Amino acid sequence: MHYLSVDNISKSFGAKPLFNNISLNISEGDKVGLIAKNGAGKSTMLNIIAGRDNTESGKIWVHKDVKICFLDQEPVFDLEKTVVENVFEHKHPVIDVVKEYEALMTEEEPDGDRLAHVMGRMDELSAWDFENKVHQILTRLKIGTLSQKAGSLSGGQKKRLALAKTLIDVEFDSSRKLLILDEPTNHLDFDMIEWLENFLSDAKVTLILVSHDRYFLDSVCNEIMELTPNELYTYTGDYEYFLERKAERESAEGASVDKARNLMRKELEWMRKQPKARTTKSKSRIDAFYDLQDRAAGKIKDQDLLLNVKMSRLGGKILELKRVYKAYGEKKILNGFDYTFKRGDRIGIIGENGVGKTTFLNIILGQEKADSGKINTGETIVFGYFDQKGLQWKDDKRVIEYVKDIAEHFPLANGDKVSATKFLELFQFTPEQQFTHISKLSGGEKKRLQLLAILFENPNFLILDEPTNDLDLITLQVLEDFLQSYQGCVIIVSHDRYFMDKLVDHLFVFEGEGNIRDFPGNYTLYRFYKDQEKKTGVFSDDAKSSFLNAAPTEKKEEPKPESSNNNNTPKKLSFKDKFEFEALEKDMPVLIQERDQLNEKIASGALPYDELEKLLKRIAEVTELLEQKELRWLELSEKVS
Repeated sequence: MHYLSVDNISKSFGAKPLFNNISLNISEGDKVGLIAKNGAGKSTMLNIIAGRDNTESGKIWVHKDVKICFLDQEPVFDLEKTVVENVFEHKHPVIDVVKEYEALMTEEEPDGDRLAHVMGRMDELSAWDFENKVHQILTRLKIGTLSQKAGSLSGGQKKRLALAKTLIDVEFDSSRKLLILDEPTNHLDFDMIEWLENFLSDAKVTLILVSHDRYFLDSVCNEIMELTPNELYTYTGDYEYFLERKAERESAEGASVDKARNLMRKELEWMRKQPKARTTKSKSRIDAFYDLQDRAAGKIKDQDLLLNVKMSRLGGKILELKRVYKAYGEKKILNGFDYTFKRGDRIGIIGENGVGKTTFLNIILGQEKADSGKINTGETIVFGYFDQKGLQWKDDKRVIEYVKDIAEHFPLANGDKVSATKFLELFQFTPEQQFTHISKLSGGEKKRLQLLAILFENPNFLILDEPTNDLDLITLQVLEDFLQSYQGCVIIVSHDRYFMDKLVDHLFVFEGEGNIRDFPGNYTLYRFYKDQEKKTGVFSDDAKSSFLNAAPTEKKEEPKPESSNNNNTPKKLSFKDKFEFEALEKDMPVLIQERDQLNEKIASGALPYDELEKLLKRIAEVTELLEQKELRWLELSEKVS
């Protein structure tokens, strides 16, 4: 069934055209991800489809039997009404009785007679199934105090409340609905995002959404639409498929190879290394695309400027936290936390909302005092802090003036300098946009400028608190490309799982009550071991090594008749084997480097006997471990050759 048609619509923002003569169609069962640069009109497009904004030309047609359920980026509530009153604002007997039941269940001692009457009404109206769905949504999104007034909620709580209300509207009845979601994962923690991802993937809903969360897009969407000023490109498939087809399209068009295109290819190559992607793509298909990449690659030297930035010198002493305690009343944030930062540390911080992640960052920066303990910061440390408050400015200057107030030029590692104008272009600010007043920028453009201003000061210790919110995918890829080559220390707080997986080496997991677990690995690996913990009840610091060293287990399949076509087909790696193979590829170079360094020290001939004995013992251990890993790597490599 055809739900929606958009025919040749155009829209401008003042004198700036957003898009021109754009058409699209949505049919039942479509799950569409809308992608575009910041300021290109994604939210405007959603508002037009939802009937909240007008077009300058063209037509919008929505099937008469289809109801639109819309989640806005900036939800509006009646601030004097309670949470439960805002969630159940529609008048309907089932909604009314469920609202009354939910309100009663928040009371410490609900009236027995009234509760019995309401439960009787629930039976009469067959409302229990709907109530169960409502309860699951409210619980998963951690909306507990239904009697609280909406005006007292934080921005994040309001966004979760709006999402809950939208999903409850979808679940209310079986009528046909088009679900429109504008950045639904903002202000959600990891558990909420994964629940929403599963909810939308499994639900028989038709939706169109805007999101910067690439795992979310890849899992939920079966169609990607890329919005440009004069064209809407449609790709039937998930986010990874979109990357493939976009690269092929640009190659066929003979487009020049700019920074965004190069980054897209790097991203696709990285995605293919992940377990999910590699289990579903044949080697021949991967090889064919790599050939396409080689043919389409360009050689534009000045596009690599972000890879060669000059960083402030980083001394031997970086940052030490010793027995640090912090609490607000009975709520513990840090409970004797210890850690010594090393050069090149890439740490991700995860935990539920409200456990103290931002407080921890403020303590590191000296913006907030610990209750006790020592925090020693090296003399050469230059912090760069990207906080959630957003861009701050006193006067409404033009973008280029704001940057030039920091510095006229940006120094590169090779001694050269790049102008403020050129640096702005690398962050997708066109020459015209550089003369725009800051107040006229979109939310994502302000985030981009905030990030650029921080990097322009050449920090050697970056602290990024939710940097991905409101950034478009191209800017995210620019940021990721920079951070992957960055030689300083990085701390990242983010609910973007893709971003975290790509950039961090280990995690600080805030578990509540002041407990912080240091986990050696990225977010996906952490989730894998958490799942193992649920199954086995065991989660130790040795979990990673014991799992990777365990004998691989394959699911047994019924024997199949042999044929001449598959005699030479290599065995496929199991999910478990893939983790092991990738870990070996990372571990072996580290061991080789350590072995070479040990040999250099031993060969110097200037060591006392006790130290020489320790080094000889260690080099024997390293050599034996390296031989074991090389042998195992060879065994696994035969399966992927």
